[in-house]
Amino acid sequence: MDSIIPGLIDDLGRECLIRVPFNELPTVASVCRNWSYEISVPEFFRHRKAAGVSRPIIVIAQAQVEAQSEVPIENSDPDPVVKEHPARPAYRLTVSEPKAGIWAHLPPIPGLPEGLPMFCGLVGSGSDLVVVGGWDPVTWKASQAVYIYSFLYGKWREGADMPGVRRSFFGCAASDIDRTVVVAGGHDEDKNALSSAMMYYVEEDKWVTLPDMCKPRDECKVVFHRGRFHVISGYPTDMQGCFERTVEAFDSSTWQWGPVVEEFLEVGSGPGSCVVGPDGRMYSCIGRRSSDVAVRQGDKWLVVAEVPADVRSSHWTVTYGDKLVVIGSSKLGEPHSGYMLDLKNFKWTKLELPTKFNGHVQCGFVLEI
Repeated sequence: MDSIIPGLIDDLGRECLIRVPFNELPTVASVCRNWSYEISVPEFFRHRKAAGVSRPIIVIAQAQVEAQSEVPIENSDPDPVVKEHPARPAYRLTVSEPKAGIWAHLPPIPGLPEGLPMFCGLVGSGSDLVVVGGWDPVTWKASQAVYIYSFLYGKWREGADMPGVRRSFFGCAASDIDRTVVVAGGHDEDKNALSSAMMYYVEEDKWVTLPDMCKPRDECKVVFHRGRFHVISGYPTDMQGCFERTVEAFDSSTWQWGPVVEEFLEVGSGPGSCVVGPDGRMYSCIGRRSSDVAVRQGDKWLVVAEVPADVRSSHWTVTYGDKLVVIGSSKLGEPHSGYMLDLKNFKWTKLELPTKFNGHVQCGFVLEI
């Protein structure tokens, strides 16, 4: 095999490749087979991380609201009547490296010109982004499709469809140990809450059915925490919108669900903002309008900061390195802004969102690449 970079020993050539910015990796892969091979082996990303040159990036499904459109309507009057229709938001994938000031859109999924499926699951696995299910943006019917975007090659591919009933508003999370994704709960096409769950093996492109959860959980949140998939809250069919305070966790090493913890969430809190911090503890926004950031300490939630007033509506949270990122608005329908909370001193820093990237955030994750 030819040397990685002519004139350099291969060790130095690899040192050069691991320092390429994440958004230029598809260019590297296209240069030659040798470079494509080098960046595709698992050792490449391990070496990149060990050298301290990998970077966490934020990937979000974000609304792109176009200006109102004027649609002519047929009328007996010879002069056409023009009526304004509020635009329906289309969701696109935004990728950001806030510390570097990078905000950009990823290429759309082929065959979906109207944008991402609404309410889809969105997780990161290795150097891939995985889109699971959601509602077709045109028909609004629940989809079972899976799409995978490679940050390595800058290309989309289709995965195996999600099996079983068509489900909506399910929880979804990926393991940071192996390349597996768990989908749990949600509801079927008759609005029946589901207790079923399944696991997707990204590399093998294979789905496996898991044992049922102890409870049906519509609109639950799934997080991977300390080696297990935790399914938080949700509600049964006959308690529409009344979120439970419970949590149960699946251990893939024993292939079993653990016991249900009954009083995990604070009274009146929803599961949507629950995230795992860099210290291994769980954080959440609790209280009225989720106005306080709290950390799980033993079996209690300890308030550590107040959420800024201008991001308390429809906000989305994620941990980014040693920071907690909150993106939201002051009230429904307003442009979104963001803040980062330092989890060491619990001080907020304003996050500048460019105008093109101030739409509502539906879901997202952080991927180190």
